Amino acid sequence: MSDDEDVAPAPKRTRVYYGSLEEKERERLSSEKGRGSDGVKAGIKAGNINISSGETLDLEDRVSERQHDALAAFEQRRRARQITVSTDDTEVKAGLRALGEPIILFGEGPADRRERLRSVLSVVGPDALKKSRREEERAKRSQDECQQTWYHEGSASLKDARLWLAKYSLPRAMKRLESARALRDVAEATRAIRQQELQNSLRNLNNFCSQIGDDRPISFCHFSPDSKMLATASWSGLCKLWSVPDCNLIRTLRGHHTNVGAVVFRPESGISLEKSDVNLASCSTDGSVKLWNLESDEPVADIEGHSDRVSRVSWHPSGRFLGTTSYDNSWRLWDLEVQEEILHQEGHSKGVHDIHFHPDGSLAATGGLDAFGRVWDLRTGRCVVFLEGHLKEIYSVHFSPNGSANERRIYCKKVNYYHCDIFLSSDSKCLFCSLYFF
Repeated sequence: MSDDEDVAPAPKRTRVYYGSLEEKERERLSSEKGRGSDGVKAGIKAGNINISSGETLDLEDRVSERQHDALAAFEQRRRARQITVSTDDTEVKAGLRALGEPIILFGEGPADRRERLRSVLSVVGPDALKKSRREEERAKRSQDECQQTWYHEGSASLKDARLWLAKYSLPRAMKRLESARALRDVAEATRAIRQQELQNSLRNLNNFCSQIGDDRPISFCHFSPDSKMLATASWSGLCKLWSVPDCNLIRTLRGHHTNVGAVVFRPESGISLEKSDVNLASCSTDGSVKLWNLESDEPVADIEGHSDRVSRVSWHPSGRFLGTTSYDNSWRLWDLEVQEEILHQEGHSKGVHDIHFHPDGSLAATGGLDAFGRVWDLRTGRCVVFLEGHLKEIYSVHFSPNGSANERRIYCKKVNYYHCDIFLSSDSKCLFCSLYFF
């Protein structure tokens, strides 16, 4: 043991402070703050402390954010428990689809799917599903309205034309029915002999002559009503008239500047029409339609109205009306007597390529690039028959020369009028009154 250990420690003296300790505590804190700030300054000066910015993080705000998130999650779970979700898995999938969520996740069962729908509804709100269903119903309703047939008021000239067409077609239909009834009374053996004779004559057909029509492909040809001329249309923009049967060039019609789609003779051309009258009509891919006579190489009139390619033109049996089809999804009817367009008919979803009129003058058939055909009643404006069955575009439609397929005349009790057989289904049922005919 050393001498220092033997020395007793000095007793600690008790300090007595008089008055308030506030001033002493303030002095102590200020001295500690000074020593701490001096230490921080010394550390920064020595490079041991690096302060890049004066940003600070308030711990109280951080704690409040965590509490807010926890409360929001708790509130979401509470709302989810209050939402009623169907137990039908099909309805659950439909609800997820309506909200834009995947209907099935990998390894997910029906119960998990219900919980996921409940969780989504707790976020977007329980009314979101009802709102989505209302929007779907509204969209479906608007789509159904677009598919419904609608009519608008036509012009006075269209009304006059429809009345004129009715008066024109009814007598012709009566004559056709009379001839059909007379043909029906012919013995079956006699009709078989006639068909055999016709078949034998067709077997003897051969090529009478051949002629180069143009430098470019020939797109259309049409015989005149008197069978003395043939009109051809070409992609070169030229239309030519040829004599029959020697095939000599009579005249070249110049007026189109692009591919000509069709050229057709007017009914009674070469029979009762003068050469100075309008005898032909043609159309081209630039949307132009031109009228021609038999005296000039230039068109006598232009018809404008279509905004796209005009593929076909066709004369009404009366010769008063001209039908045109276009790739603007419509076909039009022009009245040459009043010199105006009286009907702009839509109905095809794609371009309309061909048109043909019934021999009676009461109907018009159109074929379009949508693979559907339509039969229109010119006297009422209705689409009376919808023809489906083709898988691709329809490029040609044509009525039978006698106006029917099998020489039977049908009387419809609902419309009090005789129909041609185009109004009959395959089981001889009328499409108007659904009655069977004998």
